[in-house]
Amino acid sequence: MLSRPCPECSFDASTVTPSTVPGSVSNMLPRWRAVLRRPAVAERPDEDTWSALEYACHVRDVFALFDQRLNLMLDSEDARFDNWDQDRTAVENDYASADPAVVSAELTAEGEQIAASFAGVRESEWGRTGLRGNGSEFTVLSLSQYFLHDVVHHLHDVDG
Repeated sequence: MLSRPCPECSFDASTVTPSTVPGSVSNMLPRWRAVLRRPAVAERPDEDTWSALEYACHVRDVFALFDQRLNLMLDSEDARFDNWDQDRTAVENDYASADPAVVSAELTAEGEQIAASFAGVRESEWGRTGLRGNGSEFTVLSLSQYFLHDVVHHLHDVDG
């Protein structure tokens, strides 16, 4: 998904750099807040699809996780980070029962934090690496592309 536009959401991750992430995240935050104000935000469209509330909780956690990973990559040589079971996290943290107003505030704060972290990345750091537990290697550049596609795609999932 990093080299061509996504067939579902049309996002072209190949155009993303760490320097473009802050503005993109900032522009998404009001749209996520609007999604979280919907009357049916906690209703699942079907048994196998998360509600908009659950997607928002996930994105909040993606913001926090990728901020940690980005900073680890910037602070240490050949950073390593664990795999993340997003489905288990959703159950353990009871995304389905979250308070939309609280999630909105937390998503905004985490979004502002990761935007600030990406804003501080220098072009000379784009090649720094990190390794996920399953062996997938990222550079700061590819992490930014993967990250932004994920959150844009989920905004598309909830018609935000």
